[in-house]
Order: sequence, then C-alpha cells, then structure tokens
Amino acid sequence: MAPHAGPVLYFFNWIELQKMIRKTIHIIFLTLLVWSCTDEPVQTVFFHLNTQKGVFIACEGNFMYGNASLSFYNPENKTVQNQLFYARNNAPLGDVAQSLALYKNTLFVVVNNSGKIYAIDPETAEFKGVISGLTSPRHIHVVSDNKAYISDLYAHHITIFNPVTYEITGQINLPENRTSEQMVQVGKYVFVSSWSYDEYLLVIDTETDKMIGEMKVPYQPKNLVVDENQKIWILSQGDAEGVTSELQQPALTRFDPQTFTVEQIYRFAEGSQPSGLEMNATQDTIYFINKGIRKMGIGQKSLPDSSFIPTENKLFYSLGVDPENNEIYISDAIDYTQNAIIYRYSQQGILTDSFLVDINPSDFLFR
Repeated sequence: MAPHAGPVLYFFNWIELQKMIRKTIHIIFLTLLVWSCTDEPVQTVFFHLNTQKGVFIACEGNFMYGNASLSFYNPENKTVQNQLFYARNNAPLGDVAQSLALYKNTLFVVVNNSGKIYAIDPETAEFKGVISGLTSPRHIHVVSDNKAYISDLYAHHITIFNPVTYEITGQINLPENRTSEQMVQVGKYVFVSSWSYDEYLLVIDTETDKMIGEMKVPYQPKNLVVDENQKIWILSQGDAEGVTSELQQPALTRFDPQTFTVEQIYRFAEGSQPSGLEMNATQDTIYFINKGIRKMGIGQKSLPDSSFIPTENKLFYSLGVDPENNEIYISDAIDYTQNAIIYRYSQQGILTDSFLVDINPSDFLFR
C-alpha cells in the first residue's frame, strides 16, 4: 500500500483545500453582507421597541405597491426605528399609510388604498384590531370615549366607530357631490373639508351625528387647524390643473365657527402649491409648505413673502410641529420612490438632526 499513499494523501488534501476555500468564501460573503447591512441607510427594529416619547411617522409608500410603513423617532437619543408594524407583526401594513391618530392606549394607522384602519399598541406596535370595509379612509377624529369619525375621499358619508371596541356603529350621510378630508372640532360641531374638486366646509353636529350645513370656501380646501381664538384656518390647494381665475388660486382662509362665516381670505400668488398646514404649541403661529417652510402669525395682514426655512434642493413633502416645544419636522421625499429624509429644526429654524425613513412620509404624530 505504501506506493499508493502519496497520491491518496494528495487527493484528500486537495478535498480539504477545496472545503477550506469554500468556507473562506462563505465567511467573506457573510462579512460583506453584515457590513452592507450595517451600512444600510434605513435602520429596522424587531422586538426592542421604545415608543413612549417621540414621534410616529406614517410612510405612504408607493400607490398600488403595498409598501406602506410606520416609523418612530426618539429626539432625546436621536434614534429612528423603521418598519415597526412589520417587525412586530410579521405582516405588511398595506397600501398608502395616510394618517395617524392616538386615543388612550391605541394608535390608529389609516391605510387609505387598502380601505382599512389598523389599531395597534403604541408601546409595542402589536396588532390589536382592524376596521375594514371602508372605501378610501383619510383621517380619524375622536369625539368621545365611544364615538369617532372617519373621513373618506370617495364615499359620500363619514363613518362612525367606537374607538375602544373598533366596531363601526353608523354613518353620517353627505350630499352626493361631497366627500370628506380633514376634521377639527369647535364646541359641539366638527368642521370637515370637502377637498377633492370641491369648495365647501361641512358642519357636523356631534350630538345628532348629522350634517347641518355647508359653507363655500376657496377651491379644494384640505388642511384645517384651530388657533387660540378658536378660529379655523383652511388651506385650499386651488386648481393644480390650471388656474383660469383668481377664485381658483390657492388660498389661506380664516373662518369663524361661531357665526359660520369667512372672515379673511389670503390668496397665494399664481404658481404657488401650498400644503401641510400646521399650528404651533400656543396656537398663535401658522406653518405651511410653499417653496420652503413659511411662518405666519395669526394676526398678520398678508401672507409671508419669504421662507422661514428655505427649500434649497429638497422636495418638501410633509410637515409636523411638536406641540410641546415647537420643533419642526419636515420630510424630503427626494424623488417619491426612494427612502426619504426627515429634517428636524428648532423653533428658531436651526437644523438639529436628520434621519432616514421609508418612502413618502405623510403624517407625524407626537407623543
């Protein structure tokens, strides 16, 4: 056997060498994979959630792609946790996360194109329930412990549900040519913008759950906020497809909910595309997007003619203002298809942080 020992030994050494080469390649591959993951711009989290203090961010994703997501940012340690719903529940959030609402121990995520609303635990992002069978839900307004409203882009009614049991309990019928978008409440009345190709502010009596009136306002009213004097400010987008008269230009309107009358209309210049109306903590200053972030005191006689925070080369998509410290959060959608950047500014307009979330952040909810 001795004459054959050399070739046999060589053969087995060659096999071991091949194994070592494959193992080395595998280790190198795993090392590169781990390195690439740590360099991934969007940080994900699985079961180590800390959402007690900070801001939830709803990311729409892309229409018809089913890639909506939920993020959470902690301003104290400047950390962001993305894909919260998927990480906790091992299921996608759905198609177009439109808005967020928090009531007691439930965070509601309105998923517009999926026609449903998810109820989750705000501490853990764990699934608690779902409200389904909706046409095109947009926003939630909680009236009381047993009643909340859901606006809808295409349905000619507002859905009523119980915010504790998540059970649909009724609906408020609207005229056939009216839909519903944002909602604010003053006294017993909820005021609703009829946004899409419409020009009315609707009035709902929360005691009877009936629409009791409508007032004509500038074309395509969308965003609503209430100031310290209990006046409602309405941001109307105008006719984006081509303004043919001054009445179709975007506008900011001050409305008196006590007398149901329009007090003042501020018309934007032609070519303006205002969006994202927000109010500060003391309810005396308005912020909105229009070629940068504009800042306006509620007592001003005209619209601001310059930006408080300039756009530079960013694509500002959504805006949020922390109701405790007036910090300003702005999303940069970049090109609507890649992960977006959130910029955080002090109330003086100084950039303090930026971080990456998922595609097309649409709404901020502060805790």
